[in-house]
Amino acid sequence: MEREPRIAVVITCFNYETYVGRAIQSVVGQNAADCELVVIDDGSTDRSWEVIQQTGVRAYRIANSGQRSACLYGLGRTRAPFVLFLDADDELLPGALDRIRPMLDPGVAKVQFCLTCVDATGHVIAERYPALEAFRSQDRVVDEVLRSGVYQTPPTSGNVFRRDVCEILHQCDYDRAVDGVILLIAPFMGDVVSIADSLGLYRVHGRNDSGVGRAPQAATFERDLRRFELRLAHLRELVRHLRPEAALIAAQRTYYFRLMDFSATLVRGSRYRPGSFLQLLRAILTEPRPWKWKIANTLFSVAMFLAPLHQAQALLALRFSVGRRSVRQFLRANNASH
Repeated sequence: MEREPRIAVVITCFNYETYVGRAIQSVVGQNAADCELVVIDDGSTDRSWEVIQQTGVRAYRIANSGQRSACLYGLGRTRAPFVLFLDADDELLPGALDRIRPMLDPGVAKVQFCLTCVDATGHVIAERYPALEAFRSQDRVVDEVLRSGVYQTPPTSGNVFRRDVCEILHQCDYDRAVDGVILLIAPFMGDVVSIADSLGLYRVHGRNDSGVGRAPQAATFERDLRRFELRLAHLRELVRHLRPEAALIAAQRTYYFRLMDFSATLVRGSRYRPGSFLQLLRAILTEPRPWKWKIANTLFSVAMFLAPLHQAQALLALRFSVGRRSVRQFLRANNASH
């Protein structure tokens, strides 16, 4: 008798022929009888589809329509109660599903875990990205989202969602990405379980949609600002139905919004207005974070605000770099900004 699937892994691929075979094998190698794997080729124009077919796993090829649509296509072809959307350039580490499986009870809306950040060749950049702490909670994450519009969460491949949370993606016509409003609404629908260990690889290779691994670009910051505003507007509607008494912070008052706006201004080669900078400082001080974090980010922001423009841009590049930050990194970024 076929074992009822407990978790579905949906791999979506667009022009990742170099990596998709490794992503697939990282799931097959889990030897998990209760895992259903499906691969969606999102209209790749390279050899990705050929590589996928050679693995023999269940796979579908669709016209290019973006990550969200590809994930929804895969979601509709699985039935497990929990779903992990694995990017084709990422991988699961051996034993990952064995660690995740015990966490999957009906009260859990999302399980998140650290990822090991590697470059295109597999060289480790950061052991735990982000450096999550271990916990299981709903109220603390809900409070953080209401007060700041975000919470510490890994990229797409480091999250497992309960299926009903994933279904909200059908409402997100404004967003091509999958790691948007479902990350934010999950704690309102159940517990978030956070695992402090790395259970996967997150590959930085210069083509990441997030912009990680590339020099900061104004267009990326501006895009993320628009996404954030749309996601919070959608989240506000969802929260109104789930928790009518809850008050969600306005997007423009959040630290995330102010940081992205400040960063876009610097990268464009302009100085930030003093009034806007005071709003950034106010957002830092009202973030639900420890005072050590607030002091460090205040000092760093003041340094960027007061420094000559090319040095401010170098500091910004350091701020968004992955892995350990050093004086050598700053000097390298500083020289590159001249």
